Amino acid sequence: MYLFFLAQGLDFTQIAALEAIYNLTTLVGEIPTGYVGDRLGRRNSLLIGTTLISLTLLGIGLASSFLALAVLYVCWSAGYNFRSGSEDAWLYDTLTDDLSEDEFAHVRGRGESVSLAIGAGAAITGGYLGSIDLSYPWFVAAAVTALGVVVLLTVEEPETYEQTETAALTFRRTVGIVRRTLAQRNIRAFVLYYYVLYAAVTYLVFVFLQPIFETVVVDFGVAETQVRSLLGWFYAAYSLFGAGLSYYTGAIRDRLGLRTWFLWLPFVVGGALIGMYFVPVLALPTFLLIRGLSDVTRSFAGQYINDRIETIGRATVLSAMAMVSGFAVVPFQLTSGVISDAVSPLFALAVAGVVLVACSLGILLWEAPIERIPEEPTDS
Repeated sequence: MYLFFLAQGLDFTQIAALEAIYNLTTLVGEIPTGYVGDRLGRRNSLLIGTTLISLTLLGIGLASSFLALAVLYVCWSAGYNFRSGSEDAWLYDTLTDDLSEDEFAHVRGRGESVSLAIGAGAAITGGYLGSIDLSYPWFVAAAVTALGVVVLLTVEEPETYEQTETAALTFRRTVGIVRRTLAQRNIRAFVLYYYVLYAAVTYLVFVFLQPIFETVVVDFGVAETQVRSLLGWFYAAYSLFGAGLSYYTGAIRDRLGLRTWFLWLPFVVGGALIGMYFVPVLALPTFLLIRGLSDVTRSFAGQYINDRIETIGRATVLSAMAMVSGFAVVPFQLTSGVISDAVSPLFALAVAGVVLVACSLGILLWEAPIERIPEEPTDS
């Protein structure tokens, strides 16, 4: 994606600006689209979002200017706005129908594992398509995403959702539910710790992976003409590593517990980001590590929040979490873009690592971001 943007003549600051536009749209759109998911149905919200994303991917493949890409990024973000809260809300409520809501992280992790495993083959294909023309992967992605519309037409709403009084759910009441949720002691620190700080920093890793990968492999003697196809193979390994960890999401939770996972997480990731600045070759295993941790952590975060909210307003609350994250990442994106142009992307990520470690420590000293779960291991 970012090689495509660079090929269109964009610099790192403009790429960071596109990401900021994406997240500002998330900020404005998450609660209204979450309300759609709560009021009109999870499936309807997913249908709208998937259709919009498919059309946007097609448009990006045809775009050739920063202005066009900026408009399309607004549409892209809006598409994910419709999907972000409704996906997890649909899954959690569906599991609730079978009294299996405690298995949310496990089931979501298995789903992510399948997705990433299939994505490994797609990454290799995309790498070779990109070596022919960087627009081709966008066109294929648009077509595959469109198949999701067909799949969603076979999906039913959970009984747990249908039994709620959604007709009486006003937008004002929904906003009130979100406000009360974020004010809870066992949620507010967690939102800062994960949705604001950790999510913002790791988002930068995905932004700068491609240019850093190119720099590292070229320094090792790889010809620049081979970088795009090699990048596809790296993304395959990247996806497979994430698939392996995601598959064992439930086992990781049983062994470590959510509390231990989240207390150690920012310090491991932050230390890795700092270390790869001094030893650039560490960037490749660091990217694999963060990829592997990403989906497992997202599943754990979804489990933790879902367990503490009600069915009514669930999609909006989950969308609000994405909104908070989207707002927080904007200053990180803009600052990192400027630092990358002035120094290098590696230095920008090292600075982000320092911020992650320092601010995580500050939050821990202020308030525990995640309460001890009774059924978790006692050593957590």
